[in-house]
Amino acid sequence: MSVPFRERNPVVIGAISLAVIALLIMAAFRAQDLPLIGGGDTYYADFSESGGLKADDEVRIAGVRVGKVESVELDGDHVKVTFRVKTDSDFGEQTQAAIKVKTLLGAMYLALEPAGDGQLAEGSEIPVERTSSPYDVVDAFSGLASTSERIDTDQLAKSLTTLADLTRNTPEEFRNALDGVSRLSTTIASRDDQIESLLTNLDRVTTVLNDRDDDIIGLMKDSDVLFRALVARRDAVHNLLVSTSTLSQELTALIRQSRDDLKPALEHLENVVAVLNKNEDNLDNSLRLMAPFYRVFASTLGNGPWFDTYIQNMPPAPQVGG
Repeated sequence: MSVPFRERNPVVIGAISLAVIALLIMAAFRAQDLPLIGGGDTYYADFSESGGLKADDEVRIAGVRVGKVESVELDGDHVKVTFRVKTDSDFGEQTQAAIKVKTLLGAMYLALEPAGDGQLAEGSEIPVERTSSPYDVVDAFSGLASTSERIDTDQLAKSLTTLADLTRNTPEEFRNALDGVSRLSTTIASRDDQIESLLTNLDRVTTVLNDRDDDIIGLMKDSDVLFRALVARRDAVHNLLVSTSTLSQELTALIRQSRDDLKPALEHLENVVAVLNKNEDNLDNSLRLMAPFYRVFASTLGNGPWFDTYIQNMPPAPQVGG
């Protein structure tokens, strides 16, 4: 025999409810790891330099967004990027990864370049040998070192001496120009925070526009439909505008022609209105007194083509005949 719900132990029910709520909260925080509603498979890639890549940046294959970056962390002497991919497209075991520039304002994305046979296993790590960054500091300094070794220091010193000799006797205008450039550089340096804020806001605007690209495309398509409809109705719109212009001209001519005739009528109308206003009380009294008369008149003639009335204080008519 089942026990009614209200007679059950409230402590047990409360404990079970709290456990269910805790499980739901944990599931909400880890929704991306669930098998049905998760965000796909997790992979790793090692880079010699992060290149400005950050969490939540896009992961693309052939320009198509297939996932997002989960985290960018320092792992020893390299950077380890954790990303999640959700796509039906296969990318082989020799797949390469590259950090590429998404916008001119510095937004980046992780590009996967499929290579090899089969499918890269979930949880696999792409080594540094198969990754590339948009800017490698080590390579840059290595190139600078190799370049500086080939510089002819004597020739460089002679060039600097010649440049100093040339600028020693330069005109005052050239010196003022250099001074202006120096001041401009100082001003830009002093406004570094404002420029950084401007670039950050521009990055946010670019991100919003990128997130709303579907809406912008839909708006452009709707605008194209509207313009096509206007082009298709061009003749009708043209005729409507021409007819409206003609009507306006006719109304203007009519008013000009009838202005002299309307002026006396309006003046007499003003006199009539003045007389009516002057006798307003008399008109009200006449309408009030006419009400009983019209009521009796309607009762008298309301039975057909004869009068329905009587005469008081008359004796009855004698009967004729026996």
